[in-house]
Amino acid sequence: MGDPCCELLDAGDGRRLERFGDRICDRPAPTAVEPPRDAGAWNATDLRFDKYVGWTSVADDEPAPWEVADGDLRFELRPTETGQVGVFPEQTPNREWIRSAIGRLPAPPSILNLFAYTGATTLDASAAGSSVTHVDGSRPTVAWARRNAELSGLTDRPIRWIVDDADAFVDRELRRDRRYDAVILDPPSYGHGGRGKGAAWRLEDRLAGLLERCAELTDGDPAFVVLSAHTPGFGPDRLAEELAVAFRRRPASVDAGDLELRARSGARLRLGAYARMIRE
Repeated sequence: MGDPCCELLDAGDGRRLERFGDRICDRPAPTAVEPPRDAGAWNATDLRFDKYVGWTSVADDEPAPWEVADGDLRFELRPTETGQVGVFPEQTPNREWIRSAIGRLPAPPSILNLFAYTGATTLDASAAGSSVTHVDGSRPTVAWARRNAELSGLTDRPIRWIVDDADAFVDRELRRDRRYDAVILDPPSYGHGGRGKGAAWRLEDRLAGLLERCAELTDGDPAFVVLSAHTPGFGPDRLAEELAVAFRRRPASVDAGDLELRARSGARLRLGAYARMIRE
């Protein structure tokens, strides 16, 4: 196999150095509290993001989009005003787990993907044969995900592209008596309702209720559920407990761990936590 499309090169002093395809990006990373391990690597930076400044580029006045290949999938990356570029390498183990879970089922499941962002997990699940309902509150972000589907040759797959608030959409699906086989959630710490409407989202206030309604959407017996979060106080143990309570499972049946990246320099960067469960 060739080199991965994305990799952490080093981290330290509150920053992270990553390669995305042929571009090297230097971005903030509050959890990178130790000194960098490879000072020389930082000299090759193509793009740098700083709070209150935005992106600066070595080559261009205005950083332009670029593409990366990840296996059979292709993604368009863009420097955003939040410091993201459109893919999240720390989710790679979850994406691999989802593809494996789909492959072990007797038939591809119908999947609800909430807070689905630019669509990497949606496209993985779709390429594995599943029908996917992709929900995100940002219209430009859903358009970006659809662009990634086009680049990946998946525009003919059964994907429903929904611009909506996750809570509101789940409530409407319950009223419609619609059901899903599996659910994927990667909620933010804070947010707003879809299209600028609805109550503000706070993970600590809203997660438990949303998970309970997702349990209803799967009739309490999902093929699998994947939950990840990037919020202080929501480590693996708490996410596992949230899933176990909402889906009435034994905590020991929930697989949980840290979302982290390991650099070639030896640096490690913790970026959140996950909890996963599969039908027993």
